[in-house]
Amino acid sequence: MSPRHLLLALGIALVWGVNFVIIDVALARLPPLLFSASRFLVAAVPAILFLRSPGVPWRWVALMALFLGVVKFGLLFSGMAAGMPPGLSSLVLQAQAPFTLVFAVALLKERLTRQQVLGMAVALGGIGLIALDLGATSPLRAFAMVIGAAAAWGASNVVMRRAAPPDMLRFMVWVSALAVLPLGVLSVVFEGPRRDWAALRNMTWSAAGSVLFVGLVATVAGFGLWGLLIRTYSASTIAPFSLLVPVFGMTSAALFTGEELTWSRIVAAALIIAGVLSGLRKAPATTARRRRGSRLVAGQAGVSTVGPTTE
Repeated sequence: MSPRHLLLALGIALVWGVNFVIIDVALARLPPLLFSASRFLVAAVPAILFLRSPGVPWRWVALMALFLGVVKFGLLFSGMAAGMPPGLSSLVLQAQAPFTLVFAVALLKERLTRQQVLGMAVALGGIGLIALDLGATSPLRAFAMVIGAAAAWGASNVVMRRAAPPDMLRFMVWVSALAVLPLGVLSVVFEGPRRDWAALRNMTWSAAGSVLFVGLVATVAGFGLWGLLIRTYSASTIAPFSLLVPVFGMTSAALFTGEELTWSRIVAAALIIAGVLSGLRKAPATTARRRRGSRLVAGQAGVSTVGPTTE
């Protein structure tokens, strides 16, 4: 990699890691589902006015909007609002890797290697360690929501593999556009119009800035530049950089929010990252479409088996 692209990959991982702290700031003022809808609205408008169609059948865009936009981020933001710390959330989301492998086997009939099975077991061991640690300090319901978000991300990785969009930025903008309405409806139903209106009426500069950062910087710019790197280099070269996201996420949370870094969480982080990293492999040499889909999903999800980030 050129030095410029190396710094770019590190910068994206840093932005996606710090993004969890920014999300935590917004959740102090905005209901989680309303925040998620606002984030995708900012990411989609006005970009959809200048971009062509997503370049793939609309059913794949709709499925991505459902799994990634509505379910993943709805559960992630709700879990963080319910008490899941931002740094730990960035780490637990890496559980998307074993979920992706399971869905790929079940839906795409792919075969796992021994190395992937071992990596999945190691990563799940780290997740279990976090669950034991949280049992005495944080609500397990919030932890379960973030695990659910990781599962939804795994499902979206399989959808991305099948869709194989030619342009990640264009695809993500249209996915964002389709996620706005269902998230808005869910917010009205579960969070209530009065609470939503009160949050919008009393919007602070910090909350507004958080929405803009998450929507424009982490989503539009992040995925756009990540897609550029994926198109320039192989997935096996770029995908490991996404494993720095929880490192930056936990570090920034410790620095800016005072989130505690216990030894059990550090060990859990090492297990999860090692498990995900051991599952990395080059895409199989099949058709050009499958190779392209694998590269794109690897960039979005941080693994090159079948599958943002993000984040």
